[in-house]
Amino acid sequence: MSKTVTITGAAGQIGYQLAFRIASGQLLGANQKINLNLLEITPALNALKGVAMELEDCAFDTLDKISISDDPNEAFKDSDYAFLVGAKPRGPGMERSDLLQENAKIFSAQGKAINDNASRDIKVLVVGNPANTNALIAMSNAPDIDRDAFTAMMRLDHNRALAQLASKLNCHSSEITNMTIWGNHSTTQYPDVGNLKLKGKNTSSLLDKEWVKNKFIPRVQNRGAEIIKARGLSSAASAASAAIDHMKDWTLGTKIDDWVSMAIPSDGSYGISEGIIYSFPVTCQNSAYSIVQNLEIDAFSKESMKITEKELLDEKAAIEHLL
Repeated sequence: MSKTVTITGAAGQIGYQLAFRIASGQLLGANQKINLNLLEITPALNALKGVAMELEDCAFDTLDKISISDDPNEAFKDSDYAFLVGAKPRGPGMERSDLLQENAKIFSAQGKAINDNASRDIKVLVVGNPANTNALIAMSNAPDIDRDAFTAMMRLDHNRALAQLASKLNCHSSEITNMTIWGNHSTTQYPDVGNLKLKGKNTSSLLDKEWVKNKFIPRVQNRGAEIIKARGLSSAASAASAAIDHMKDWTLGTKIDDWVSMAIPSDGSYGISEGIIYSFPVTCQNSAYSIVQNLEIDAFSKESMKITEKELLDEKAAIEHLL
């Protein structure tokens, strides 16, 4: 039986990358047939037709059917997995509050469409920024869907942190475990190395605290801007790869003795306010995630976690009337 995957903003850079990787079986494996529902705004439908033509021309074994639309109700019909990539970018002179208001319109409509049309067991990943608060808006407009079905992407930040640490520790990123990104997908996020392990051994003490505070954390926080400066365009391939990592681990499970970072509805763990979408360390099994509990949190970490929490609470306050 085919699984239906919806991608919004599917003719954009990240959506384009995602579509081919998912269609080729990289998300759910070589034995799972996929129906792709691709959503775009009306002016981009011709470009989306081109994406669909290319997908057809790949003749992927795992791709069963492609549907393109500018109607969210059609795009989320029977959807099992949704990647909400399309969002309004920040324009010249636009305040963050303006950006939140504009995206609230998009994600309110998509939340309602998910509520009315998608599978009751749908898994939703919001990639379009501001991702955490966009996920909150979508969740609030889908009252008939389990709130735990709505997540925002922190995996790109998590992967970026692993890459920087692998370079510093002269190892492969796959040898590093127990990295955590707390909070918001923004420059307030907190990359936490307090529980870091290398080949199963505690290694946070091997890292110079000044390097962590003054080099590592700011670089992870600002890596997106660094890539834009170098490439002239925002991260696309790495963002698509992280989105697949997120959804794949959520569905198929995380590695033993490791966790990943996912922005999820806060349940009050670690003193973080409920009612926001906040990144925690989680493990996944049986297609569900659980927050890793009882980690030791030092004073610097607590302060950093509260800074990013405050930003999310401020964002929520800015769009409270739309929830």
